[in-house]
Amino acid sequence: MKKPIQLPGHCIPLFLLATLVVAGAFFSGCTGPHSEKEGGSASPGSSMPPAESQKVPKLLLATTTSLYDTGLLDYLEPLFEERYGVDLLITSQGTGKALEIARRGDCDILAVHSPAQEEEFMAGGYGINRRCFAYNYFIIVGPENDPAGIKGMKPEEAFAKLMTMGKTGTADVFFVSRGDNSGTHSAEKNIWKAAGYNYTKDIQKSGNWYIEAGKGMGETLQLASEKQAYTLTDEGTYLAYRGNLELVPIIEQGDILLNVYSVITVYTPTQSPEKIVMANAFVNFLISPEIQAAIGDYGKDRYGKGLFLPMNGECARFGCDCSSPAIATTPALS
Repeated sequence: MKKPIQLPGHCIPLFLLATLVVAGAFFSGCTGPHSEKEGGSASPGSSMPPAESQKVPKLLLATTTSLYDTGLLDYLEPLFEERYGVDLLITSQGTGKALEIARRGDCDILAVHSPAQEEEFMAGGYGINRRCFAYNYFIIVGPENDPAGIKGMKPEEAFAKLMTMGKTGTADVFFVSRGDNSGTHSAEKNIWKAAGYNYTKDIQKSGNWYIEAGKGMGETLQLASEKQAYTLTDEGTYLAYRGNLELVPIIEQGDILLNVYSVITVYTPTQSPEKIVMANAFVNFLISPEIQAAIGDYGKDRYGKGLFLPMNGECARFGCDCSSPAIATTPALS
């Protein structure tokens, strides 16, 4: 885990902030140091023993594997915890599984990248305060010798050629799919649709050329490398794994390759107001100017470029809200 960057000031711990909000108080300032983690000892020189009320509150984040595999969340986690005195717990799944966890009420916040699935989730009343906070691009990677000869094509044309050559048994032409209803898998299905194919009838289980990994992005890239196959990946995860792969970018351009990440506060009728306040604070944390800058810088020192691009207020460009403060506490106010 990287050393946290220094951020100006320390805010009141969220479990105290939540109490104030629930009581109807308005809070906008920052004071004092953050709380100790549960089980920690009192600070040097303090005569006050740990008390039950001082236990650090926990916030569970369900997220897509690309945000976790790249290390971005490991990078941001201590910044959030230090600022708000919260223990951020992270479970990494594909977007589809992360949304399932949220629908069951088994997490407090989501960070995912599948707009269609997110909109369905919001329409069902399961979430509030959806904000986009970062983006990058999907790329098609494959063997350096490009056996299908798709380099330079549009993504839709490349997929059509891969399918045609794969189904006819062309040597060395294979495609590895996430196959897990993740955001990347949804993006892949969108490309097949744009290419004029029905994914279930024309692509899935259509031959040995099409391999469903059923794994996260990092593991899918490793499988594609082992089999010298093509795959669709977000650029950030590819850069993070590049040193261990025998795959190169084949196609990196195309409007359909845009990959936007959003954060959503999970809502259930029985959710405690304190947890909603904590989750909203995480949303506001991600869209704050200093954390947007931190997201843009992440990876530059190691990979020569950032793994993610910050939104920087370009909401209209992406058709989503990336700057409004997260203050809603029910779907009706979101």
